[in-house]
Amino acid sequence: MGEKEKKKEKKLKKPGKKRIILVAVIVAVIAAAALFAATLFKGDKTVEFKILSENQIPQDISSQAIPEYRTLERALACVVEDKVYVVVTRGEKPTSGFEVDIDKMKLEEQDGKTNLVVYADFKDPEKGKALAQVLTYPLKVAETKLTQLPDEIELRIQYEE
Repeated sequence: MGEKEKKKEKKLKKPGKKRIILVAVIVAVIAAAALFAATLFKGDKTVEFKILSENQIPQDISSQAIPEYRTLERALACVVEDKVYVVVTRGEKPTSGFEVDIDKMKLEEQDGKTNLVVYADFKDPEKGKALAQVLTYPLKVAETKLTQLPDEIELRIQYEE
């Protein structure tokens, strides 16, 4: 091999620092974009539901679940006649005027387990307003489109002014 051919061979074999840095930056950008897309579209599903009026709540929920859990602040799910219902309770309150509403529900899957996240809005009575001095147990019951109970339920609360 001639001297020129050896120099060309060395140039082809040894990439410059700028080229290495450029390739590393491109790989990092692609990896970050893939990770962002994976977390953005990780498969959380919005759960369809319908809030039930007091006379639409199944008797099993009214007579068993509500009396047992109404003093607690939580979300729970139960199955009645092959339908999945979600109950959000606000706990025992000293006066009227406390409210609860279910904003949305999402089903997340992590490590092979399903987690139902229930987003609830809690509203307290206006300060200084005359209220009935009676114990109340604000709650909402929703009938969902779920076909089975989730492994876990998480209540996320937003307080309204």
